[in-house]
Amino acid sequence: MACRITELVLGCRDPEALARFWCEVLDFVVLDREEDGSLEIGPREGFGGPQPTIILSPEEPADETKPRLHIDVNATDRDQDAELERLLKLGARPADVGQTGEESWHVLADPEGNAFCLLKTRVRPL
Repeated sequence: MACRITELVLGCRDPEALARFWCEVLDFVVLDREEDGSLEIGPREGFGGPQPTIILSPEEPADETKPRLHIDVNATDRDQDAELERLLKLGARPADVGQTGEESWHVLADPEGNAFCLLKTRVRPL
C-alpha cells in the first residue's frame, strides 16, 4: 500500500453549523480550528486512524465549475516526493486551483480531472 485517504475536504458556507451536524451524525468531535474558519472534525482518537477526518472549509455559495468535495491522501510507505513521482507515473497530473506555491501539499488531478491533494505527513498503513 502506498497511500491512504486521510481527509475529505468539503467546501461550505457555515463550517460551524455543518460541524455540529456531522459531529452528531458520525459521533465525531472538533479536532482543530484554523484562523480562516476551517474546522477539522473526526473520531475522538484523532487524525491518522482508520477513519478519515473531514475538513469543513469556508467558501462562497457553490461554484458550479469547482467541486465542493475533494480527497486528501497521505503516503504510507515512502516520503512525499517519492509518492508524488509514483502518482505522476500512474497518470496524475499537477492541477492549479489557485495555490501560492508555499503549500506543504501537492494539488493533483486524477486521469479524469478530479482534484485531490497529496499531503506531506506519512501515516501508518491499515
